[in-house]
Amino acid sequence: MSEFDVGARLKDVREANQMSQRELATQSGVTNGLISLIERNKTSPSISSLKRILAVFDMSLSDFFEAPDRVQDKFVFRHAELTEINPARIFQTASGDGLQALSLKRVGSGGDESTLLMLYETYEPGADTGPELYAHEGEESGYVISGELLLTVGDRTEVLQAGDAYQFSSRIPHRFRNVGAEPCVIVSACTPPSF
Repeated sequence: MSEFDVGARLKDVREANQMSQRELATQSGVTNGLISLIERNKTSPSISSLKRILAVFDMSLSDFFEAPDRVQDKFVFRHAELTEINPARIFQTASGDGLQALSLKRVGSGGDESTLLMLYETYEPGADTGPELYAHEGEESGYVISGELLLTVGDRTEVLQAGDAYQFSSRIPHRFRNVGAEPCVIVSACTPPSF
């Protein structure tokens, strides 16, 4: 997945929708400069910024990063086949923030037919989903396999450890952060798929 050209993919999607960089920036609420930098692979946007950009095309993160030759009837996915959907991991020019130490691997082939998003998440020490809380449609749940996680949902914050689980409405702004000294591994699910 390290060879995935995010800039070229965004440009292809934008041009297929017959939209200029300026039009995309206006409709998504980000700057024209950010669109240009992304398309030239000069910056790594936050998950929330990329989701705002892709929302203009009614496209999820997993659809954006999906290989076009996916097998529709596949039901077993080996660990090496899980699709990395975190922009900071895919961009070669990712900054040194907490997103760079976060891996979100989607289970399954995704696509419009899927009503469930399942992730294998790895948060290295200090990794987080960004400084801003984010929200989206749906509901999510997860189970901490190992490590320690600080979970903020709305104005409440809890520390979860191996064996703990969570479930909440994704419409409530939330944030995940590894506050421990070891990697934190989570298996989570979200419906409907938001990435």
